[in-house]
Amino acid sequence: MARVSVEYKNHIAHVTLTRGDKMNALDDAMVKAILSAGQEVAASDARAVVLSGEGKSFCAGLDMASFAALAQTDPTEWLMTRSHDDANEMQELALIWRRVPVPVICALQGVAYGGGLQIALGADIRIAHPDTKLAVMEMKWGIIPDMGGMVLLPQLVRSDVLRLLTYTARPIGAPQAAEWGLVTKLSDDPVTEALALAEDIAGQSPSAIRAAKRLIDLAEQAPRSEVLLAESSEQVDLIGKPDQMEVVMAQMQGRKPEFK
Repeated sequence: MARVSVEYKNHIAHVTLTRGDKMNALDDAMVKAILSAGQEVAASDARAVVLSGEGKSFCAGLDMASFAALAQTDPTEWLMTRSHDDANEMQELALIWRRVPVPVICALQGVAYGGGLQIALGADIRIAHPDTKLAVMEMKWGIIPDMGGMVLLPQLVRSDVLRLLTYTARPIGAPQAAEWGLVTKLSDDPVTEALALAEDIAGQSPSAIRAAKRLIDLAEQAPRSEVLLAESSEQVDLIGKPDQMEVVMAQMQGRKPEFK
């Protein structure tokens, strides 16, 4: 049974986790399907991506039945192998959405626990139903977040909040998550709002949007001098080029731009 679907419409790729009967819990087949979907949309000409989960919840985290056997084996090779650039397979579940060269908007409902939360953190923007519960759940099972969470969480929340969430594994509501920086905004219909936002982004200059994502990713980790140089370099590649000229002409003519 398929674990993930990918649909394209109006330059938007909609990636949906389709194991709704299991709260989209992560078994090995789901892991492989998410990575495949991320690689597919990264190679496509989509201008924005919406990531969502079918059914009552976005993703409840690891399917404990599927991964219980791992506790009986030596995890060294599975976890220490850098199979995806600087990440292992499980870390890439979240980080692949940062590697996708266009904005990724994640729609959340129900729960986003453990690995499910870390996947959502890999998106550029998170829109959650007010009733959504989020948790850094790993401590409940005697482990630590290891799916890219410690790359992504410190960019979003204060150190004390990070420690509270990690040490306690307590779920928090979406309003609290928004106040702390885990959620971008709340919506009674997260998927519809995510698709509308994706449509807005898809109407911008494709080359400028990709440049902006590259620049933001760099700015969050590089020294000042490198960021300043990248600003200039990216701008040189945009000014006077076809996408930018079309934006200017469309603005002057009071119409929507049409990019080739």
